[in-house]
Amino acid sequence: MPQILKVKKNQLIVTVGGILLFSALFFFGRTVSNQKKKQSTAPTQQIAALNFPELLIKEKAKLSSVRLIYLNALESSLKNNSKEEQIHIYHQLANFWKDTVAVFEPYVFYTAEAAKLDNSEKSLTFAAQLFIDNLFDEADPAKQNWLATTGKVLLEKALAINPNNDSTKIGIGACYMLSNISENPMQGILEVKEIADKNPDNLYAQWVLALGGRKSGQYDKAAERFLIIVKKQPTNLIAILHLAECYELNNEKTEAIKWYKLVQTMVPSPEAKKEIQERIEQLQH
Repeated sequence: MPQILKVKKNQLIVTVGGILLFSALFFFGRTVSNQKKKQSTAPTQQIAALNFPELLIKEKAKLSSVRLIYLNALESSLKNNSKEEQIHIYHQLANFWKDTVAVFEPYVFYTAEAAKLDNSEKSLTFAAQLFIDNLFDEADPAKQNWLATTGKVLLEKALAINPNNDSTKIGIGACYMLSNISENPMQGILEVKEIADKNPDNLYAQWVLALGGRKSGQYDKAAERFLIIVKKQPTNLIAILHLAECYELNNEKTEAIKWYKLVQTMVPSPEAKKEIQERIEQLQH
């Protein structure tokens, strides 16, 4: 089962702490004040996906001439090669963007292209998880659409190979719930809910449902899901932060204060503790 906290920013929070945690809490604090009104659950207008070819052109323009020559040679070598060799080249392209220049989108794009050619459940789910993990943390609607659309394609291919993989079904549900690829933002929720109802200990399902509820403004339902996670993972700081925020957004101040106080005991940064204390004092008035 995929780990529920493989998110870019949240992973940094957990592993680095201190100043990064304070920065995250500062941003986190602003999101609360801006979201006091519940979001509508009505259908939303679909948003166009990220234009990847355009992004790739812009990123290439930043490369040195030596790196650009190397990259163009790799791309040219994709033509007239066997499937196995093309897979290898796609991995080389992915590694170039990941390790040499540290640009995320081309890295996952070429990883996905290799997975499509390989067409094994393992490679497809691995590539898809890169998209889903970052979908959890992406704020740009166009990138959300691109991540969700591509992740969904990969997961559907994996599901065709193994129709009984619950994690794959949950991932597809996340693509619908956490992006704008459907006019109905909650499309896909029923299958994920069925998995969670059948196995409440499936924390990946609970996490996706919690985030989906929060996104749609159903803060009470989201809090119920985050609470399940916290009971199973009492040191899961990100889930506790979400739980406190959902209680606050649902105007359950006593519960919000209770969980913010717990966060205050867990964070190492004095600045973060101060930020949380200010939040608590606001709720007490």
